[in-house]
Amino acid sequence: MSTVFIALQANEETRPIIDAIVRDNPAAVVNREPAMVKIDAPGRLTIRRQTVEEELGRAFDLQELQVNLITISGHVDEDEDSFSLYWNS
Repeated sequence: MSTVFIALQANEETRPIIDAIVRDNPAAVVNREPAMVKIDAPGRLTIRRQTVEEELGRAFDLQELQVNLITISGHVDEDEDSFSLYWNS
């Protein structure tokens, strides 16, 4: 199974987003660097708007990820409720 990943800037805005990703992706591995956080997951990683909103305590548009996004690896499947990275089997 191939690994997908997302890397975000390490700042106050991304901490609740990272917490939400970890909640929804128990197999994810978080690698913290001084300026970024890279999250690896086997096969698929999904970011759910509802979980991010719970962590942030406010409404969240998944397009806001773009502000702090450094890079991704995998195919993207996105709608207003979720953002997923995956590799075809």
